[in-house]
Amino acid sequence: MSAGLKEIVIPAAAALISASVLLIARSIAFRLLHRWADKTETKIDDIIIKALKVPSAYWCIAVGLYMGIAFSDVSEKYVFYLTRIIHIIVIVSITIASASLAGKIFRNYIQKSSLPIPTTGLAYGILKGTIFVVGFLITLSFLGISITPLITALGVGGLAVALALQDTLANLFAGIHILVEKSIRVGDFIKLETGQEGYVEDITWRTTRVRMLPNNTVIIPNSKLSQSVVTNYYLPEKRMSLLISISVSYSSDPEKVETILVEEAKKAAGEVSGLLRDPEPFVRFIPGFGESSLDFTLICQVQEFVDQYLAQHELRKRIFRRFKEEGIEIPFPHRTVYLREEKEWKK
Repeated sequence: MSAGLKEIVIPAAAALISASVLLIARSIAFRLLHRWADKTETKIDDIIIKALKVPSAYWCIAVGLYMGIAFSDVSEKYVFYLTRIIHIIVIVSITIASASLAGKIFRNYIQKSSLPIPTTGLAYGILKGTIFVVGFLITLSFLGISITPLITALGVGGLAVALALQDTLANLFAGIHILVEKSIRVGDFIKLETGQEGYVEDITWRTTRVRMLPNNTVIIPNSKLSQSVVTNYYLPEKRMSLLISISVSYSSDPEKVETILVEEAKKAAGEVSGLLRDPEPFVRFIPGFGESSLDFTLICQVQEFVDQYLAQHELRKRIFRRFKEEGIEIPFPHRTVYLREEKEWKK
């Protein structure tokens, strides 16, 4: 074999054998790790294994290339640059894996814990962006590039960027303010002052997405949302009062009407989804004396905002059926009109 051919074959064989051995060892290790993770109850180990599976293949290949370079007769100048490239690839892959891993662990931890921190796209983006910035600075430092002039340049250009992106930055900081204040969280049911209402699906760096009950999405800029009057039906808790107005004729006995309404509400609380037994339903003779009826208000509790629709539907049917059985009349509005003839008016 010629000397020139040896210079190519030996480094290539060293790189191929090293990478192959490491990839086989990686495959065996991940199989064992998957078996071990399946036996555990926590999801953290599954998240870590999944996040490291793809980057670890690049690390094996990088080590193989490094071994190939070590066995080669390439001049030190080219070895230096090739080694730098391999190191940069490893740093970038570690940065990407770390960002993905940190984001997934953050989401999993917040979902399992009782902490009122929303796992929004904005929070997730800030966490990943911080890791990417750190990785970028480490890469520059590894390349021997001083970051001080870069920071100075960014500081000078930051003012121009801030002026050009006023709306974007306003939305970004408004989103951060909403997250920190926790007045609106992902999953909350809110009503805007313009009348739209629905579930908060995500709070991103620019907008907040609200999915309405008809399954349409309202996209609101964060700066507009932070300045709007918003009703949050999930604060301080999801449970809310349901008020139903009932009118009966003046010939009805108020005590009997109150008893019937409470009995039907208590019976429905054990059968209608979302209607709560505790606290017990009660009735108030309010608004009271109407123009053509006695007006009562039935007050009960539902589990959350959307449960009120089914609860009202079932309660009204049951009350109407019971009133028919008890002979209690639900009156129509009526007026007594007195007419007088013109000649009597002239007298």
